[in-house]
Amino acid sequence: MPLFSIQNEFRYEITRKIFEGGMGIVYEAEQHGARDFVKRVAIKIIRPNYGSQKMFMDNFIGEAKLVADLIHTNIVQTYHLGEVNGLCFIAMELIRGVNLEQFTQQLTDKRRTLPKELAVFITSRVARGLAYAHNKGDKDGKPMGIVHRDVSFKNIMIAFEGDVKLTDFGIAKAKGFLTDQEGEVVAGKPDYMSPEQADFQVTDKRSDIFSVGVVLAHLLLGRNIFKGATAEESRNRILQQPIPDFRALDARIDDNLNDILHHCLARDLPHRYATADQLLTELEYHIYHGGYGPTNETLGKFIRELFGQKPVKPASADQYGKTIILDGASRTPASPL
Repeated sequence: MPLFSIQNEFRYEITRKIFEGGMGIVYEAEQHGARDFVKRVAIKIIRPNYGSQKMFMDNFIGEAKLVADLIHTNIVQTYHLGEVNGLCFIAMELIRGVNLEQFTQQLTDKRRTLPKELAVFITSRVARGLAYAHNKGDKDGKPMGIVHRDVSFKNIMIAFEGDVKLTDFGIAKAKGFLTDQEGEVVAGKPDYMSPEQADFQVTDKRSDIFSVGVVLAHLLLGRNIFKGATAEESRNRILQQPIPDFRALDARIDDNLNDILHHCLARDLPHRYATADQLLTELEYHIYHGGYGPTNETLGKFIRELFGQKPVKPASADQYGKTIILDGASRTPASPL
């Protein structure tokens, strides 16, 4: 029995649209509390046409419940699952920054090359977040068996302060949280998924490690070697394309880093890193064994300079209307929800 309970009202004011995808929309919002308390958050919702489909809603709600207790500096934190007008929404940590897809596009546009040490550093922070998620236990300490299954450029954020954040556990699998048809359907982005995913097999945490290897290779080379013209071609490349000697593709890649890439991208599971902790140790040794290496501050300075400090001017609240969600009810002149 709880010691006592607190009845509370959650009120959010939507200020701008951040991102619009095929199945959902993310907004920036202000969370208001007592005595003029204001906290900026991100609000994630499913599009109404998907909201009427039970599987999507079950997984959306399952994602919120799954990540509720994932509190780690390299994972975007979830604050609240709410419902308004029959649609559920998730209030999350607001990241002032960009995802890796936007980051690398800016590198291309500015004709810049990402320093090798920063590529390894970014990947090490992703491995750090995964190590935490993979090892997470439930309230009784039993392993939750979390596998992200969608580690990709769009789901890795870099804040302008230099923090690297893994997000979107929407297709993650974990015991008892999400509706899953693994082995019958394929989930994930074709050019980042593991061979097990591409071959409709059941996955474990080593699947995420392969995806991290694809991310690292992409950051180093400036291209994804598995990306084909179609999803099917990408899946075939994941399954069949020979893993190259990366030293021949980029002179900055030494023997040690080439070995790390090959251990990540091993199709034979016994030859792949068994845990994200092992990968993290290898990556951190690579960049720090000689002494000083990159930090959040190093990355933050680089990304702020790359984007000229403020890459995106926030849209005015009037552009989307101002939605107020108060104790489960919506009052709005032009509600995007």
